Amino acid sequence: MLRRLRPRGLCWALAGACSLAGCQSLPLPSAQGPGRAVAAVASAPGASGVRLQGPAGPLGAAQSRRLLDGLRQPAQATDIFAHHLAVEALIATSPLTSGNAVQLLQDGPATYVAMLKAIAGARDHINLETYILDDDAVGQRFAQALIDKQAQGVQVNLIRDSVGTLGTSAAYFERLQASGVQVLEFNPINPLSAGAGDKGWSPNQRDHRKLLIVDGQTAFLGGINLSEVYSGGSRSLRRPRPLATQPPPEGRLAWRDTDLQLQGPVVAELQKLFLASWLKQSGAPALPRNYFPKPVAAGHQVVRAVGSSPDDAFSQIYATLLSAIHSAQTSVHVTMAYFAPDPQLLAALQAAAGRGVDVTLILPSQTDSWLVLHAGRASYEALLRAGVRIFERRGVVLHAKTALIDGVWSTVGSTNLDWRSFLHNQELNAVVLGADFGGQVQRMFERDLAASDPVLLARWQHRPWGWRLQEWFARVWEYWL
Repeated sequence: MLRRLRPRGLCWALAGACSLAGCQSLPLPSAQGPGRAVAAVASAPGASGVRLQGPAGPLGAAQSRRLLDGLRQPAQATDIFAHHLAVEALIATSPLTSGNAVQLLQDGPATYVAMLKAIAGARDHINLETYILDDDAVGQRFAQALIDKQAQGVQVNLIRDSVGTLGTSAAYFERLQASGVQVLEFNPINPLSAGAGDKGWSPNQRDHRKLLIVDGQTAFLGGINLSEVYSGGSRSLRRPRPLATQPPPEGRLAWRDTDLQLQGPVVAELQKLFLASWLKQSGAPALPRNYFPKPVAAGHQVVRAVGSSPDDAFSQIYATLLSAIHSAQTSVHVTMAYFAPDPQLLAALQAAAGRGVDVTLILPSQTDSWLVLHAGRASYEALLRAGVRIFERRGVVLHAKTALIDGVWSTVGSTNLDWRSFLHNQELNAVVLGADFGGQVQRMFERDLAASDPVLLARWQHRPWGWRLQEWFARVWEYWL
């Protein structure tokens, strides 16, 4: 686009985009922004009033407290965990569930093996919600697995995003439907299908969630779509040119991503989000199945499912993350595929670094979206001047969306740190509280850090002028990216 516009046309295009995006910030709860939440926590008696939801329902205060005490860091003199717990309770509306098992899955191969194993063991139903479902080797493998289970009497319900599956053949979905799989197209891009959804036709609103639920007992979520691009692992890859800006050749670089496998009471909360998406799209009613089996304890992890939708007044995920950064006391470690922060998020990261918090970002060096890459790079200098450390992951297409704060507050999901995720997409994250899981995320972060190149302020200030122009152009359009 940039090369085809003459200077006058480019100026008019930029001016028009500026009038659309402006210098606005993302919306937050009107009565309780992150700053108010943190202030309330400072005057509250720790996390003593927080109640957990267990397999049998809400737990008592004493039992909740005993479980939460077991999740703390052994030597947290300032009780960082209680601080985050109280903030989390003030911001999010979904219940904080105990008795969960959480397994961290890195990259496509490990995730696909675990997902296909769960599908093979399904006995009642399979609910799958995804942004991309390609008609390639991976897509065909999943299609056959779903068709096989449908033939065995297991009901399969599939929500696929219309834009994300635009390149997938109609025959692919027709084959699924012919086998009995219920397929629902989220927000069809065809204007003749304007009746889809409770707000009519809106081509900009997309379902970016990646969620698989088997028998209401096991769930998978994260950033991994169903596509052959995820088939390679992200280990032992050739080092490319640092700070490369061009997308890698097709099939040359692996995609680095992260998913979670969850069992326990939190799965019921994820099931509610899936069924709500199904109902909102005004499709055929989901066939009756045992979608909510009696919850059973599967582990000791404390987890909250956090979903967001463009129909909401504000993004729960954005408000929760922003509050966690505001209350960070020791560290903020973020690994992010698409990074185009709004002014509030940018200020929160700068403020955290300014009060001595170790703020470290691992961001892409190569990407499938150069506009988002450069929109994020436009904020590098301000972040580096504030003391934020920035690294760019080499040798892979970074697609992970994870954050770890103070070693005890972790989140993994589909949400990027950009305007599209917080304003235009349906997204889904899990927040896991506790030092044990936080340690696993920290070790994964350190492995990515060792495979990343630092972005240094002195060097960044001498970057090419062509990059600066791309940053300027991309920043103008970041609201729509």
